[in-house]
Amino acid sequence: MTGFFQLLARNRLALAGGVVLSLVILLALVTPLLPLADPDVTDTANRFKLPFSEGALLGTDHLGRDLLSRLLWGTRLSLAVGFAAAIVAATIGSAIGIVAGFYGGRTDNLIMRGVDMLMAFPYILLALAIVAALGPGLFNALIAVAAVNVPFFARNIRGITVGIAHKEFVDAARLAGLSNTRIIVSEVLPNVIPVIVIAMSTTIGWMILETAGLSFLGLGSQPPQADLGSMLGEARSALITNPHTSIVPGLMILVIVMSINLLGDGVRDALDPRLKSGALSRPMAATRVDRKGPLPAPTGAGLLEVQGLQTQFHIKDRVYRAVGGVDLHVAKGECLGIIGESGSGKSVTALSVMGLVASPPGVITGGAAHYEGEDLIGAPYRRLRGMRGRNVAYIFQDPLATLHPLYRVGDQLIEAIRAHRPIGREEGRRKAVELLTAVRIPNPEKRIANYPHEMSGGMRQRVGIAMALANDPDIIIADEPTTALDVTVQAQVLTILDDLRRSRGLAIIFITHDFGVVAQLCDRVAVMYAGRIVEEGRTADILGAPRHPYTARLMACVPEVGGGKRRLEAIAGLPPVVDRLPEGCAFAERCLKAQEACRRDEIPLVRDGASAVRCLYPNDPSREAAE
Repeated sequence: MTGFFQLLARNRLALAGGVVLSLVILLALVTPLLPLADPDVTDTANRFKLPFSEGALLGTDHLGRDLLSRLLWGTRLSLAVGFAAAIVAATIGSAIGIVAGFYGGRTDNLIMRGVDMLMAFPYILLALAIVAALGPGLFNALIAVAAVNVPFFARNIRGITVGIAHKEFVDAARLAGLSNTRIIVSEVLPNVIPVIVIAMSTTIGWMILETAGLSFLGLGSQPPQADLGSMLGEARSALITNPHTSIVPGLMILVIVMSINLLGDGVRDALDPRLKSGALSRPMAATRVDRKGPLPAPTGAGLLEVQGLQTQFHIKDRVYRAVGGVDLHVAKGECLGIIGESGSGKSVTALSVMGLVASPPGVITGGAAHYEGEDLIGAPYRRLRGMRGRNVAYIFQDPLATLHPLYRVGDQLIEAIRAHRPIGREEGRRKAVELLTAVRIPNPEKRIANYPHEMSGGMRQRVGIAMALANDPDIIIADEPTTALDVTVQAQVLTILDDLRRSRGLAIIFITHDFGVVAQLCDRVAVMYAGRIVEEGRTADILGAPRHPYTARLMACVPEVGGGKRRLEAIAGLPPVVDRLPEGCAFAERCLKAQEACRRDEIPLVRDGASAVRCLYPNDPSREAAE
């Protein structure tokens, strides 16, 4: 509950709406205790008094009744009817939706066709028909407003329930012998309650307006009883001569409905768990850059050179240092592997190069990424957009999530090419077939007409590779593209990448968890931990004699086939949280060789020729071999 209010407070408009609505509700609750005039007593001698008159703070109406008293009592009545109608509509509509969605089949068909019939009528006409049949009156208006909103709740909740009814935990409850009623109460209802609350929070305002509309027409509250709608209806004849009689209730309706709608939007967002990570924030076109101090100059070490890169995530008052000063380079025709545990900063480093880290909350706070001497960090968006896919291309981990499900793969390949140069339909089709052929997709002429869901995981991954190759880039950044594939398909994808690298002279940055992939594909390896490079060097050197204790422990966790090895190693503990990184070596708490000096000061990355290690007491391969 505390987390809910914290998320709600982050939305300032919702917070303002909640404060205003709370004040209105509080005022309505204490109305019977206030020294107000009787709202129904007429005094024609004092009719149409202006606001701030003596004895009438908001003036009087056409019968001399005190507008302040009628406003507060009318607000109290309108709020009560609006909330009551919302509760009734939500209860009945949700029950109908849950039953229809859970049982499905004929039950669902019969119920939803009835709901469709109700939704076929304009809701205000249906409400007028119900009131005409039942007779004027506030209670009948409540019934009418609730009835016309039942289909809204029923259809929304039914859609959610259909998805939940086929989940594994519902099947498990059935296998456990629970009755349908218990399954609905214990398994389905808790999952749809947030949706019901969201629907209520966003419709109460409309229900108050609908009730006010019926009262305005004389079908709701009956004289002398006042609600906000009837006050507007009685004042419409004096709108020109005495506008304050209409403005007072009109402003109150505006304040109530606006505050409810603002609060409802905030409740909807706060109940969405994705907001906890900022996932629903609309990202900027490129990662925000806030670098201070002198910027590193290019050294010409490679086609792409990353120097001192620092990327952070600013979430409220916490700063997550996802990348804490990374130095990397990759030459033309070279494959650099980046390996490390989940959360070590591999993907964020790769996304930072072309400004693809979502902002908010991502911010690049230091360093540079030079492509052929040009710093890409902070480059104008037009320049980055022109380079994305043309000079630097990405292959993402899950192609089913990155490929558009409603477009054929051939059309998506053509679109990727058209983003950078004009191309005709026939030429685009021919190029798409060539790309699918290059990544060894059989029968490419027919495959370009497939949708992503019609292809296997390995085929989709090859389409992702083909899309990365569409504009003949110089660099491909592959973010764990083989993680979800079986070993045979993984081997095929790696072979394709290696062949393309050698034939086209591509530079590849390959992010992975698998040392087997590193051994097969990569020329050099960089090992990351807690947002930093802890060891770097040629693949053969690191695999043969790792110097950093983390690299050695990571390799020891890889199972071996044969050789008599029976015990599978594991690294004790967990990586540090990047918003509270320890002083000194981040790996010290999990390292068997750690000493007091490791925990005191920052450990530099010491280079020795082609190798580099961030450790005060690195492994000595020659000494260990002698021992």
